[in-house]
Amino acid sequence: MAANFPVPVPIARRDDAHHEVHPPKVEVFDVAAMTNTDPKGYVRKVDRYRETEHGLYMARPVKGHQRIAYFESLLLPEPGLRVSKWRGRPGVDLGHDFYVDVVDVTGGPVWRTVDLYLDVLVRTGRDLWVEDSDELLAAFRAGLIDLATTQRAMERAHHAVDGIARAAYDVDRWLAGLGIPAPWRIR
Repeated sequence: MAANFPVPVPIARRDDAHHEVHPPKVEVFDVAAMTNTDPKGYVRKVDRYRETEHGLYMARPVKGHQRIAYFESLLLPEPGLRVSKWRGRPGVDLGHDFYVDVVDVTGGPVWRTVDLYLDVLVRTGRDLWVEDSDELLAAFRAGLIDLATTQRAMERAHHAVDGIARAAYDVDRWLAGLGIPAPWRIR
């Protein structure tokens, strides 16, 4: 008999429509200009950048989003991850505490991420789940990414899931175990 485990649906994404196959999304982080250019080309003002020995920290408001008011991200080139902590608008439960994107990261002075589709969502002390495996496989089947990139994305996601689970679903504890201090201002 197969086990039937409920898969949590993050509140922040419940109204998202099914996504069509798309090339990897690219995001730009211009430290000198204090801007962040999202994958659609919108340039956003950044409140804070801080380069660390492990990567780049960014904090900025999210204007025009129904649920998310502010977020912080830590770009980590070595494990190929972007770890983010979001603050919802008043009264909004985002359904997770951390959002970990699997990415390729290149450093500055202008930083860049290439999204590799997979995301790990974490509820601190409770659980985690991986999203967008279907997008990763669809991109591979469509020839938008090669086998090496697909494998790299899966390995990074598995490594993050294993590490976070071993840290009792505590992203800050997991980061500390990697020698990376938690930079978050959102509590």
